[in-house]
Amino acid sequence: MKHAMPVDVRRNGNPVRRPLAGRLLVVVMMVLLTALPARACSLALVIAVDVSASITQSEYEFQQRGIAGALRDPSVIEAIETVGGIWLHSFEWSGRYQQKTLLDWRFLSDAAEIHAVADEILKNTRDSREFLTALGPALVHARGVLKAAPQNCARQVIDVSADGINNEGEEPRFIYAALDFSDVTVNALVIRKEDQTLTYFANKVIHGPGAFIQATNRYEDYTEAMIRKLLREILGLGYAGSLREPL
Repeated sequence: MKHAMPVDVRRNGNPVRRPLAGRLLVVVMMVLLTALPARACSLALVIAVDVSASITQSEYEFQQRGIAGALRDPSVIEAIETVGGIWLHSFEWSGRYQQKTLLDWRFLSDAAEIHAVADEILKNTRDSREFLTALGPALVHARGVLKAAPQNCARQVIDVSADGINNEGEEPRFIYAALDFSDVTVNALVIRKEDQTLTYFANKVIHGPGAFIQATNRYEDYTEAMIRKLLREILGLGYAGSLREPL
């Protein structure tokens, strides 16, 4: 006795016979794809930390503890979980050729992963101490890091932390003109050692949709400033009114 081959029906009503093995393969592939966990990708975030000569060792430690402490904050963890997770990369920068990875791309979606990343960031030691502030080259490096992100996320954000203006290498405005930053937002966490720093970042550094500055007067308040900054970046609050004024 012959077995009938499975039949598909097209919209015109004509039957189309397909081999049983082919149908089984399609079913198996659909089951496997359904079983794979889907990872949301609302944000790819690069945290770029200034470690140039103007940063003392104690200020460096405030920055490291500030980033780790902000990630561990319950409100930040809740925000990350709310958006379904984010991709995070962090590096420190100083001179034209001094960029060191602190944390390579990592997908964060729950408290355990976030705490593990915070611990990893704290294990890093300072790579350079005597170089100038090459902000333009740091932006070039950050753009390359974003292009190498594991997923093409809905938003791409570079989070620059610094206490001084560019004094080595190309100015940010030349970098923006030379490279494609059309889909990238550059925000800044500025430590106000000098009044001109805030004005410089407002006029020449922050860039893209909803770009903003989170300012603080002291490194001792770095954690709180980073928490506020991360919440706006993770939840996309900077887009609500394209806010550009420092808080």
